[in-house]
Amino acid sequence: MLSKTSTLVINAMVELAKLPKDQREGAGSLAKKIKAPQNYLSKLLQSLAARGFLSSQRGLYGGFQLKKNPKNIKLYEIVEPIDNVTLWSGCALGLKKCSDSKPCAVHHRWKVIKEAYLDFLRDTTIADLI
Repeated sequence: MLSKTSTLVINAMVELAKLPKDQREGAGSLAKKIKAPQNYLSKLLQSLAARGFLSSQRGLYGGFQLKKNPKNIKLYEIVEPIDNVTLWSGCALGLKKCSDSKPCAVHHRWKVIKEAYLDFLRDTTIADLI
């Protein structure tokens, strides 16, 4: 259910969370560890830095590191800007007139799955994945 981009970002965050507190890791070595395209991952990491999840430093001892405690980084915070999971408000069957009051054949079952998935993202932290 996660996009490839969200999966890459989560895996990169997990690898950064495993680093000793004062250590940084470059996009190149992170890309090798998680088998991601280096340029693409670098742009994703810069985006996370701009959103306050990572700090970045250029130069010989540069790289990325978590700016927040991994226990305080929910998957939802990372995945939502990429996958827009809260916009999953449409009908699972693509019907235009599907709602709680006029449900399609799978509306109530899909609603339970969607809410469980969102709860998983809201309750799971990067620390939980280490």
